[in-house]
Amino acid sequence: MPTILGQNQYGKAENRVVKITRDGATHHIKDLNVSVSLSGDMEEVHYSGSNANVLPTDTTKNTVYAFAKEHGIESAEQFGIHLARHFVTSQEPIKTARIRIEEYAWERIEAADANSRFIGADEVKHSFVRQGQETRLTQITYDGERWEVISGLKDLVVMNSTNSEFWGYVKDKYTTLKEAYDRILATQVSGRWRFNWTDDDQRMPNWEKSYEQTKKHMLQAFAETYSLSLQQTLYQMGSRIIENRGEIDEVRFSLPNKHHFLVDLEPFGLKNDNEVYFAADRPYGLIEATILRDGCEPRIPVDLTNL
Repeated sequence: MPTILGQNQYGKAENRVVKITRDGATHHIKDLNVSVSLSGDMEEVHYSGSNANVLPTDTTKNTVYAFAKEHGIESAEQFGIHLARHFVTSQEPIKTARIRIEEYAWERIEAADANSRFIGADEVKHSFVRQGQETRLTQITYDGERWEVISGLKDLVVMNSTNSEFWGYVKDKYTTLKEAYDRILATQVSGRWRFNWTDDDQRMPNWEKSYEQTKKHMLQAFAETYSLSLQQTLYQMGSRIIENRGEIDEVRFSLPNKHHFLVDLEPFGLKNDNEVYFAADRPYGLIEATILRDGCEPRIPVDLTNL
């Protein structure tokens, strides 16, 4: 045979599942986009077309919805763990399951007042508005023995309107950028962090608390760092997470520098005292790095688009 089969996987991508939990009149929402990818003994389906080892992708889709009912959705991570364990342990040909989940957050809508002529503020516990801050992410990989959990977020836009400088850089004949001693620093955070929970004998992290606290430390570091470069800020964000969250060993960020340039107002006889800026969407500087707990090896892919 002149060719052989290399790495392969299959599954059902982007299964949208919304789980409503009714606690009396108070409702809670979990809104997920779940992608299932399975790999194992799949040579024959490629070589001869035999489906003897193939669990239909439609079945994986149905499993997602059934598990939302049977197990509920405590967190994206916990839901992904239930799914990965099921596919690997229930289907002998399946050796590895990878579950990728995006979570979309909702927050409760507050009614105007308790004297609403319709139903009253104290009764409005089922109305929500979609949060637009960020998308929460997780990837669960299980091979029957070891777990790998990488969580994170994307599209979280943050800005410091001062306490940022950029000067002392290399200059050559093509350099036109002026040194800045008081500038806007803004970025759209894409970050992933890897947990050191890898087997069932370990105590499982509190996934919801971990996400909340990791995001808090990341944002506090962004706000509190007097920045001489976006690289410096990135490192402080990752370090703060590692130092405060013992369940996390590795953090990787991809931070586009959302440039804000001072507008030249002199043609209009006006002085621009760091007040009016042009927000450029492209091209943009792209700063990326991994921060590790000392002694740990990197496992998060360098290119986050492949995660």
